[in-house]
Amino acid sequence: MEIKTKSIEQTLIPLVTQITTLVNAKEKPIKSEKTLRAIVRVGQAVNLAVERFVSVGESIADNNPEIKIDMYQACKDSRAAGTLIEQLCEIQRGDVGQARQCADKNGMVRAARSLLSSVTKVLILADTVVLKHLLSAKDRVSISLNRLENVANFTEFVKAFSQFGTEMVELAHLSGDRQNDLKDERRRAQMAAARQILERSTMMLLTSSKACLRHPECETARENRDTVFLQMRRAMDLIHFVVKDGVIPDLAASSKGTTEPRKNSGTCSKHSKKSSIAEWRLEDLNQCLTVHNAIKKFEDIVEMTRMTLVGPAYRDQLTSALDTVVERTQDFTDSAYTSNEHREKILLLCDRAKLELNQLLRIGVGLDQAGSISPSEDLEASILQTLRASKDLKQQLQDTALDHADELFKITDEAEFMSQLKNAAIAGDHDRLEEFAEKFSEHAEHIQEVCKLIHHVANTESLQVTSKNLDYCLKVYGIQVLNASHTLCMHQTSKIAKENLDVFMEVWQSLVNDVASISSEIAELCRGKLPEKPVYMSLPRPGRHGTTSKPLKPAKLDMEEQAKIAKLGLEMKLLTSEMDAETEKYSSADSNDIVFRARNMSQMAFSMYQFTRGEGDLKTTQDLFTQAEFFAEEANKLYKLIRHFSYQVPSGQHKKELLDYLDKVPTFVQQLQFTVKNPTVGKAATFTKVDNVIQETKNLMNIISKVVTTCLVCATEFNLDFRGSSTSRSRNTSPYRNELEDYTFNDELNNTVEMPTKEGGTSVSDPNI
Repeated sequence: MEIKTKSIEQTLIPLVTQITTLVNAKEKPIKSEKTLRAIVRVGQAVNLAVERFVSVGESIADNNPEIKIDMYQACKDSRAAGTLIEQLCEIQRGDVGQARQCADKNGMVRAARSLLSSVTKVLILADTVVLKHLLSAKDRVSISLNRLENVANFTEFVKAFSQFGTEMVELAHLSGDRQNDLKDERRRAQMAAARQILERSTMMLLTSSKACLRHPECETARENRDTVFLQMRRAMDLIHFVVKDGVIPDLAASSKGTTEPRKNSGTCSKHSKKSSIAEWRLEDLNQCLTVHNAIKKFEDIVEMTRMTLVGPAYRDQLTSALDTVVERTQDFTDSAYTSNEHREKILLLCDRAKLELNQLLRIGVGLDQAGSISPSEDLEASILQTLRASKDLKQQLQDTALDHADELFKITDEAEFMSQLKNAAIAGDHDRLEEFAEKFSEHAEHIQEVCKLIHHVANTESLQVTSKNLDYCLKVYGIQVLNASHTLCMHQTSKIAKENLDVFMEVWQSLVNDVASISSEIAELCRGKLPEKPVYMSLPRPGRHGTTSKPLKPAKLDMEEQAKIAKLGLEMKLLTSEMDAETEKYSSADSNDIVFRARNMSQMAFSMYQFTRGEGDLKTTQDLFTQAEFFAEEANKLYKLIRHFSYQVPSGQHKKELLDYLDKVPTFVQQLQFTVKNPTVGKAATFTKVDNVIQETKNLMNIISKVVTTCLVCATEFNLDFRGSSTSRSRNTSPYRNELEDYTFNDELNNTVEMPTKEGGTSVSDPNI
């Protein structure tokens, strides 16, 4: 059985440790009475631990009929193996008091194998229940997407989007747990890519849907919206692929789809959906056809020639492997952005690699004709020369890609492109917009080219998956930025169209920043600087039904880090001051739920501002994240109160303004919840998360301030009573979290047990295993 998660692997460690101790104890005669008693106690502890373990497994089976039969059988096998181990650990005494073992080492080994196999099967079956809940959460999001896609008016949309947001938070939580728990680097990167698409798509889904509802006749607005839906479905297909380890539903019909995105990839037709999913599967999921991987394969075959002596069966493999390398270097040499100097060096190094390989093949033919059965000095020298040529080619390709990236980000001002497009669209100047759109398209093509070359030299599976996904997103959203610009140009007075363009531009800027970040990371790896490696701590659970990702150790920010986020904190402080000034006009705050909750949120935001100054009650980053969660929950409660109040407001400009602001609250709440729940490892990542949490809190505080102010204006203008009862929303949690992952064999096995050492003394089992 293949163990694919870290939690299952780590759950087995204490059991393996103790069983190994018992097996080793059978290898040598046991002379000490104390050691014999220790062996008996270990056998009893193992059996007791197994008994408690399988009782949990059987309770899971009772609640999940689809695994009941297999789970009961695995539990039965585990119980039998545990009992056998206890019996093997018992002792008999001879007539002269000489203790001897009940069974030999082979019996213990067989029992141990049986126990580990059956316990592992129990864990894997329990893990399928966790996966079922993850897939159920994904299916609920899919249903919500279908509902959102078919809404006919704003009222239906707001209601559907609120439900969608709740389900997305749960999916983000469960998929994040799974991402952290996966052992396979490639699968973890694929899950991370899917989750990032969903997170970035949420705001685009809101604005593009609103633009489409407000301007139903606008084709570019519809393409914006359809593209977002397509990307989100594509991301959920990828989650399904990772969870099922290689299966995407309903993909057979599209497995031969095109591998190039269509020009108007936003069109949400059946053909475009199938093409998108097929592309993901063929290029991103199964393998990465990069020059780095091609060179690695070629070098592996060359290394093998020390044993194969370049026999006839391997000569074609060597030639074919080098041809693949040369073919993939054409993305570098054919690029319009590659300098002549780099292009000539690459071509020369390819020729050199061919010459060295031909020399190696000639030596192999000579050895074959001579009937040699061992490598010669000439063969070893030729192998080294071929590998050196390959290494030099790889280094040149890395230099070319990284130089491309450096030059691009030195000369490019992304903000200028965005500003030109936006200004032309707002002015309604179609001619200028077309001119700037052409420039932006050339610029976007340049970024895509750099991303493609960076992908070719990425030297880890994680970076390869990330860069490939980034390349695809750049192709999709470059077009959609222009579509959003054209929508605004046709409706230059539309606030919704302007907001939609802002959001698509923000996503584009994030993608460009990702290209810069990933090129920097690859540069460090190519120079031999290994980035900080995340350390996974297995089975971290604050309690029953906890998550599979260990909570970060609370950290304090130093003065320099606090200074970097002080600006955001100050901006948030100004917002709280504005809202305090508005609510102070109402002295009867205790009897006014809206004012009461607004002040409550203001106080929370102020404490987060104090954190950025190193002051107040929030001392660690974990304190900040917890406060942000409460802040988001309070915003949800306030949203419901004001939504109820809005029904009293007469139709007109005031009500329209109130609803326009209010409709944005669920999205900002969701963005903050996404940010807070995003797992991070390492000080740099934690600081980035703090910065993002402060930013998202400020954004939410900003819209809450506008909502409350408008609400108070409406109450004064129309003399409305807006007292009401507060409501709370219970958290939508999965009905089942893997109880067997909560179970640990340490409870029974980590008691101190003395066992014999090689020196004849005693050792103590590590209670921390």
